[in-house]
Amino acid sequence: MSYLVVGLGNIGPEYVETRHNMGFMILDAWAHASNVAFETRRYGDLAVVSLKGREVYLLKPSTYMNLSGNAVRYYLTKLPVTIDRLLVICDDINLPFGTLRMRKSGSNGGHNGLGHIEETLGTRDYTRIRVGVGHDFANGSQVDYVLGTLSEEEKKDMPQICERAIQGIKDWIFVGPDRAMNVLNAKKG
Repeated sequence: MSYLVVGLGNIGPEYVETRHNMGFMILDAWAHASNVAFETRRYGDLAVVSLKGREVYLLKPSTYMNLSGNAVRYYLTKLPVTIDRLLVICDDINLPFGTLRMRKSGSNGGHNGLGHIEETLGTRDYTRIRVGVGHDFANGSQVDYVLGTLSEEEKKDMPQICERAIQGIKDWIFVGPDRAMNVLNAKKG
């Protein structure tokens, strides 16, 4: 069986440690822990992690956040993966920093990356993990906040956040979305 895990973010060195790149950071941590490297391919960087006979494709789209659906659609057609084995990781300003929420479907919540995936695939029915980045910004400063670099304190929390998210994805693969959601959504940072 194969799975596609997409981490949303923006390409370029200026975005590396920004709140909007939570998806990229989690996939980078997983690839590093698994001793695999990303290869630049069409529409993104791709790595493959093998887990107990399962192939997990890790994708960091190179299409920029607002066009993420193009990369997701392309890889769903090129890889032996169906939409029920797609999981997308993104940031969420409506959750406190470090809070993780897995859902099997739902609205995009105003997230442009999820919105484009929904529009491109024609469905909201795919699993996603939202990673809380908080909302410590003034009215009208949302873009500056999500594109802002993590604070030193937030950077210190990232290894634990990545570890919890990766475990949540592994649970999703091995025990299914319902049980994985129960575990991941109940855990506190």
